[in-house]
Amino acid sequence: MVKGISRRVIVVRSPDPRFFEQAIFLLKEDALHQDGVSAEQVVSEARQVAAGYVQKRAQRMTAGKRLAAFFPWWVWFLLGCCVMGIAWWISAVLV
Repeated sequence: MVKGISRRVIVVRSPDPRFFEQAIFLLKEDALHQDGVSAEQVVSEARQVAAGYVQKRAQRMTAGKRLAAFFPWWVWFLLGCCVMGIAWWISAVLV
């Protein structure tokens, strides 16, 4: 929590509200005082970062679904049973 400090922020509304409603960027104190940096450039950069996050998130979600859909549910069940059986056997042998 920040108390008693005035900060400049940029709020970017999400083009796809499935992931988030808005992104809030806290600006550095000297962000707008640098040579050749306009407010439009800063806002554009914030929008690009937010759009990049949405694209990366969507790619990760589809990659996970592809892996899960590669095998039917019963194959994952049998794989889990085998892993647990091996772990149980190893713990029984070592004790």
